[in-house]
Amino acid sequence: MKVDPLGIEGAWELVPRQHGDARGLFLEWYKAEALADAAGHPLDLKQANMSVSAAGVVRGIHFADVPPGQAKYVTCVRGAVLDVIVDVRLGSPTFGRWEAVRLDDKERRAVYLSEGLGHGFCALTDDATVVYLCSEGYAPQRERGIHPLDPEIGVEWPAGGTPELSDKDMRAPTLAEAREAGILPVYEECRAFRASLARGGSGGN
Repeated sequence: MKVDPLGIEGAWELVPRQHGDARGLFLEWYKAEALADAAGHPLDLKQANMSVSAAGVVRGIHFADVPPGQAKYVTCVRGAVLDVIVDVRLGSPTFGRWEAVRLDDKERRAVYLSEGLGHGFCALTDDATVVYLCSEGYAPQRERGIHPLDPEIGVEWPAGGTPELSDKDMRAPTLAEAREAGILPVYEECRAFRASLARGGSGGN
């Protein structure tokens, strides 16, 4: 498995080796050792999620309070999505920046984003099926979101026209409103939490 850091610190792209023959193919879509070598600590898996989306649907931008946050290992097992990572960490050198990776059932790439980063995607095909391995379970009191069409962030969603959003995402604040409300994670606190995981600690959780 090839693991490369993205331009936003704390996020990686992972490309598996696929072994195919007349019967089909085989690949390792997740390798704990490869991810731990890159991230500096293993993924403490607490929950696995799946979503199925029609073409043009946008989900996100979502993140969780740190600590403990929610790191995510994401891949698309059917169809294709444009997966988007947004740096919403106050004080980060890349605060407000976004980066996109195409995830599909051809190259079968994955992305890993550490605690404190925002995440969303746009379905490029019908029945786009995304699976997530998560470091923490769903906790509604810690869940946050930024409006995916916030012009300050300026994500170039490929949906064409107006993307289809959930009511919750439509009501999400802009980045500026979230900053004013004091709900954004702090870059140095996120780094300290990750350092505690590398030392084998609980990060204060």
